[in-house]
Amino acid sequence: MKKGIHPENYRLVAFKDMSNEDVFLTKSTADTRETIEVDGVEYPLVKMEISRSSHPFYTGKAKLIDTAGRIDKFKNKYDKFKKTAQTEE
Repeated sequence: MKKGIHPENYRLVAFKDMSNEDVFLTKSTADTRETIEVDGVEYPLVKMEISRSSHPFYTGKAKLIDTAGRIDKFKNKYDKFKKTAQTEE
């Protein structure tokens, strides 16, 4: 392996999922300004919108889509075109 091409500042960093407050530690070189205390030890903090603990793919909890509402909305929107086509025949 080439020397001098890999970062030297690997350290334990806390990653916090802001959607469910889950915190996990891993080694990283990410630059941070904030810190957090985990089990009495202070770590640099990286805030995330979504992680493995909240992503629907990993949790198995997919968002429900209102398909019935979408279909009704579509039908109502194009219903006027259907009425004009019938009167022309």
